[in-house]
Amino acid sequence: MATKFPEAEARLFKNIFVDKKTKRKIRANPLKVQAGKIKGRGKGGSNKLRPKKKK
Repeated sequence: MATKFPEAEARLFKNIFVDKKTKRKIRANPLKVQAGKIKGRGKGGSNKLRPKKKK
């Protein structure tokens, strides 16, 4: 990825998780995600989230 300055990195990747089932992005606190308090959006949303990958 071409962006290397910290403001862009924070905007694109900080606190962003992807629902493994619906592939939707969610911005949430990592502690809440780890505790299982955050659900994915939509009808098929799940508690299984992963951090957004840096390509």
